[in-house]
Amino acid sequence: MKATLDRLIGGMAAFALLAGAALTAVAPAAKAQAAPAAPAAKPGKNYKDAAEYNMYKAAGDDIGAKNFAKAITDLDAWKAKYAGSDFKNEREIMYIQAYTGENQFGKVVDTAGPMLDQDLNAIFADPNAGPGQVITLLYNATVAIVRVQNPTPEQLAIGKKAATQLRDFNRKPGAVSDADWNNARTQQLQPPAKAALMYIASLPGTLAMAKTPPDCAGAEAAFGAALKENPDSAAIAYSLGRAYYCEKKLSEAVYEFQRAAVTDATLGDPKTDAKKIISFSDNAYTKLHGSDEGLADLKTAVKTSPLPPDGFHIKTATEIAEAKEAEFEKSNPQLALWMKIKAALADTNGDDYFNNQLKGSAVPKLKGTLVDAKPACRSKELLIAVPLPDAQQPLQAEITLKLDAPLTGKPELNAEIQFEGVPGAFAKDPFMLTLDVEKAKVDGLKTTPCTPAPARPATKKK
Repeated sequence: MKATLDRLIGGMAAFALLAGAALTAVAPAAKAQAAPAAPAAKPGKNYKDAAEYNMYKAAGDDIGAKNFAKAITDLDAWKAKYAGSDFKNEREIMYIQAYTGENQFGKVVDTAGPMLDQDLNAIFADPNAGPGQVITLLYNATVAIVRVQNPTPEQLAIGKKAATQLRDFNRKPGAVSDADWNNARTQQLQPPAKAALMYIASLPGTLAMAKTPPDCAGAEAAFGAALKENPDSAAIAYSLGRAYYCEKKLSEAVYEFQRAAVTDATLGDPKTDAKKIISFSDNAYTKLHGSDEGLADLKTAVKTSPLPPDGFHIKTATEIAEAKEAEFEKSNPQLALWMKIKAALADTNGDDYFNNQLKGSAVPKLKGTLVDAKPACRSKELLIAVPLPDAQQPLQAEITLKLDAPLTGKPELNAEIQFEGVPGAFAKDPFMLTLDVEKAKVDGLKTTPCTPAPARPATKKK
């Protein structure tokens, strides 16, 4: 594949873009250089004299020998003496080759900038050499932009223009077969162009997240804009998820983590363990939601849009619990009240709660099951259990009703009753709350007449 690219660009250095998770590194795949062929003289386009040709040839020979520093010196001399050369555009291409060889990536981009403002196909019109010259310019500028340290906005704009034109370039050199051209475009030109565009789009967000402290809002805005430009980028979706998480926008963060995992769990880097990204994304959901219920639906939903829809929200485990509690209080108000009272009493500070808040204060009507009465007939104390719905454990008395007057009969056990009273005593172990209750405020109590005690035998008089 490299041979195809070398043939396209007439022997320039072929560089492979290593698009990793951060998309920040490029490395030379090869630096084999051939001396550029001398531009052919054409009607209206000629060397000024033999000296100019010799200066061109010297620079070309330096490039072919990989003596890039010398090539730059020779090109400077040529430009100084023949600034208006008919071959000044070809000279700029040679500058780009030499700067690339010297790893002077900022100068590669700066040199490419003015040329990208022109119609490259017009200034490099030769059907055989022209396409390669254009590719030399676009390819090197595209690869260089991701190597520039602290690029200026102007350099980023140049890099974006070069990468966009390289991605869309479809002018086949006359001597290259259709098959080779299609292979070169799809396998060697478009991948680095797309990766560079993604890097440029992501850079503002990356820089915002790198600040101390991170500029979370700035990163969200930057990565959001980058994802709109690159909707199929799993790496940008993942980065946007990190920005959302930084802002405590957990639902949106989970959406983007799932979007990344579903789009490409390697995040564009084959070295990434896709299983870890999937596991991380799934765990982020279950940790927020409290279970994996609805996760499959979310995985389907994230495929439809790179960004979460307006109002998107994943119910948190706390919200779900609060909703269940609210529903429970609505359908079981008395039981819910008792559960709150019991929880407060059973807490570490339960005695303080009883003495300072509960004791002597009237408690609203509660409901429970009568499990025992003391004494069994004409009872003065009723022992109440408050069972939970669907509870399987045996009934356990938790409340003692201390009546103001004894009952007139025997209360029916295991019956549900309602009552109001005033807390008078509390024991934590075993748990028991005692309420002082007016007999008239006990509802639902059923009694039967007490069985008369057997008559005692008459005592015989002596």
